[in-house]
Amino acid sequence: MDKELIIDATATDVKIGLIENGRLVEIHNQKTNDNFTVGDIFLGQIKKLMPGLNAAFVDIGHKKDAFLHYTDLGPKLRSLVKFANGSINGQLNTHRLDNFKVDPEIIKTGKIDQVLNKRQPILVQVLKEPISTKGPRLSCEITIPGRFLVLTPFNDVVAVSKKISNSEERKRLKTLVESIRPKGFGVIVRTAAEGKKVADLHEELNMMLQKWEDIHKQLYKAKPPMKLLSELDKTSSILRDILTDDFTKIVVNDKQLFYNIKNYLTSFAPDK
Repeated sequence: MDKELIIDATATDVKIGLIENGRLVEIHNQKTNDNFTVGDIFLGQIKKLMPGLNAAFVDIGHKKDAFLHYTDLGPKLRSLVKFANGSINGQLNTHRLDNFKVDPEIIKTGKIDQVLNKRQPILVQVLKEPISTKGPRLSCEITIPGRFLVLTPFNDVVAVSKKISNSEERKRLKTLVESIRPKGFGVIVRTAAEGKKVADLHEELNMMLQKWEDIHKQLYKAKPPMKLLSELDKTSSILRDILTDDFTKIVVNDKQLFYNIKNYLTSFAPDK
């Protein structure tokens, strides 16, 4: 199958079309003046608790406060808060979670004002971009995605994408990832990992751990709101998610974007 990516960039937006065997199968549109995108990680500050909505409004530096619902806190909230606070005040001197004591999970049916306080700093990830009058939607279930794997702090589960249907391959990947998984982190194995060698997966895992270390270092004495990790722009994140060996051509009309994509490919798929 021939796969082409056609990228049309203007001063205000970037349109991305995915063509398979001469047919347009996907189209994406990204405004170029966004100051954040889905996947960005921030140290925010709780501005307002809304018990009626079972949610909080969080300042992440956007003109409209972001929305954080109880169901998006994730069961590991207490561990996340402990890690963030320990990193901010300097009590936690490593990003590694080998000796980090994971706190009890919060209950699914709990109330927002039982687990969060007004003005407290909170580590959050953008779940959805803002729509018209609403601010962005947030999650406290932090994930660090790569091309083959997704790193999930404070848990120890290895999950393999259901799109990998071969049971032998699923077993191989699960065993392999279990052997290289750092203690205190869970890993989701993505479809693109099928057939990959341990060296490829290990290299990516180290890159993702490096990002987690960067977050930990930036948290020291940090004052919210502050961006800690920026997700790739949509062009690069689409490349990361769909790039396979049958990818044959990328056409782009913007010099800066051309260099960004070239640099991205050099690090993620040098043979391309």
